[in-house]
Amino acid sequence: MLENVEVFCHNSIKICGSKVIYIDPFKLEKDFHDADYIFSTHTHYDHFSEEDIEKLLKKDTIIITPDSSRELACDLTRDRERVVIVEPDKEYDVKGVKFATTYAYNKETLYHTKKENWVGYIIELDGVKYYIAGDTDNIKELHNVECDVAFIPVGGKYTMGYEEAADLANTIKAKIVVPTHYGSIVGTKEDAEKFANLVRDKEVKILIK
Repeated sequence: MLENVEVFCHNSIKICGSKVIYIDPFKLEKDFHDADYIFSTHTHYDHFSEEDIEKLLKKDTIIITPDSSRELACDLTRDRERVVIVEPDKEYDVKGVKFATTYAYNKETLYHTKKENWVGYIIELDGVKYYIAGDTDNIKELHNVECDVAFIPVGGKYTMGYEEAADLANTIKAKIVVPTHYGSIVGTKEDAEKFANLVRDKEVKILIK
């Protein structure tokens, strides 16, 4: 289920199949211009990077994002019909790609507040469900998540740290768990390794080197 997945850095993910999907593209080393869909979890520069989105756009790319990035997305596509605005805890079908949104927020800090309506995603592609948590703590709204592959942040400060992330991984239903959000701005590979040691009954794959 990961042979068609790349994690470039941070929360920057590419999934290839019948469609080419990017989530939170950031610090891409080259132009691809192959994105069918670009999903953004929220507006912060490391999750909605205009420079990196421009490296992916083609004439019919669809950008999916919370409302806070609406105008940025419309400026990039120059076509409001190719921008889909989402909010938490909803289900969507955009030209045959089905996905749901989840809540994503910090419980105590103000980096990502609940009122912003920022999101995580559960994206279904070719029969596989990929959960991308976004920047979040281990919040109660996530405990019923079911997926095949879960991408969970472990870096701390702006998201949950590795211990809290492992608690979430052990709570949700997933077959494979991939730690993210480390090695670029906050967090280290050691956090990912500590996370892996705490996860029970699930395969953990460390994809950010």
